Amino acid sequence: MTAQLIDGKAVAKTIEAEVVAAIASLGIAPGLVAVRVGNDPASEVYVRSKAKKARELGLRGDELILPESTSEAELLAHIDRLNHDDAVDGILVQLPLPPQIDAKKVIDAIDPSKDVDGFHPINVGKLHLGRPTLAPCTPAGVIRLIESTGAAIAGSNAVVIGRSDIVGKPMAALLLQRNATVTIAHSRTRDLPSVVRGADIVVAAVGKPLLVTRGMVKPGAVVIDVGMNRLATSDADIVAHDEEKSRLLAKNGTVLVGDVDFARVREVAGWITPVPGGVGPMTIAMLMRNAVTAAQWRRR
Repeated sequence: MTAQLIDGKAVAKTIEAEVVAAIASLGIAPGLVAVRVGNDPASEVYVRSKAKKARELGLRGDELILPESTSEAELLAHIDRLNHDDAVDGILVQLPLPPQIDAKKVIDAIDPSKDVDGFHPINVGKLHLGRPTLAPCTPAGVIRLIESTGAAIAGSNAVVIGRSDIVGKPMAALLLQRNATVTIAHSRTRDLPSVVRGADIVVAAVGKPLLVTRGMVKPGAVVIDVGMNRLATSDADIVAHDEEKSRLLAKNGTVLVGDVDFARVREVAGWITPVPGGVGPMTIAMLMRNAVTAAQWRRR
């Protein structure tokens, strides 16, 4: 048996179509502002791509780019201004921030109704209480990927590997809302293989290359790989058994792999996401969905 691939790009296109339709119904272009402090190359790419996608779908996507030397007080003043700007429906602050700025203070300062990342404590609280809220984009996207397979979430045993505030914890909450029986596994979990082996749904989000092996996965399980790990030629032995990843590594000098041993796990799983092309495209799509939802709620 070979697992069916879950195409994140295709599911993301479906969500983008929903966003376009929702904007048409709303009758105005929601405003999304992405804030970046400093010149971190990865952050620059992420912020630019988010703003570009927003404009493509009919939102007003703007970037607020601040110098590396920006103080915490200055950034908080910008956030306060955006909070009071009725033309702005969604605010996201690209992490990481420079060391002189406390990211928690910044997140807490964002108006919860404009917190399209879903990180504000009020939105986190609503999520865990099962109330309507702006949920973190990656976990919300994972739910859509699981639903796209047709597999039943209700009544299933789900294991989330990783307990981060951004993915692991909200992922568990979203699965629990859909009546799965949820286990959160982490670095202190005893006998991780046996815990994962009982899962109908596995979500790996821990940042360890190829942590989830074939022997850990129940035949027919839905496996979602949130991991994004870049390997160099010095890591060639890790992917030696994976012909495609080995070829890419030899060609490019680096290769992107997930937390799941894709080449071997796909032989037993029922459904599986590739890396890249699985969860990645969903995060920005769900961010756009959150921006439109925020605009709808604010105009009720």
